Amino acid sequence: MKIKRNYKKEYAKYHGTAAYRKRRSQRVLARRKLEKQGRVRKGDGKDVDHKRALSKGGTNSLRNLRVVSRHTNRRKDNN
Repeated sequence: MKIKRNYKKEYAKYHGTAAYRKRRSQRVLARRKLEKQGRVRKGDGKDVDHKRALSKGGTNSLRNLRVVSRHTNRRKDNN
């Protein structure tokens, strides 16, 4: 049996919070930084990975950023 998701409730409870928006903004800025250098581009199937996760005190410095495949980055556990 498939359970229908309540997207409005999910957004209000998690995705719309100030903390989530701040983290998302940091990820977007990191990607833009590497796009300017020509290391990634839109639709290339690559993710910008933080070697030390933002949630663990990492930054958007170039030394902390690397380009990895989407599959590699999404299976990585930041906990």
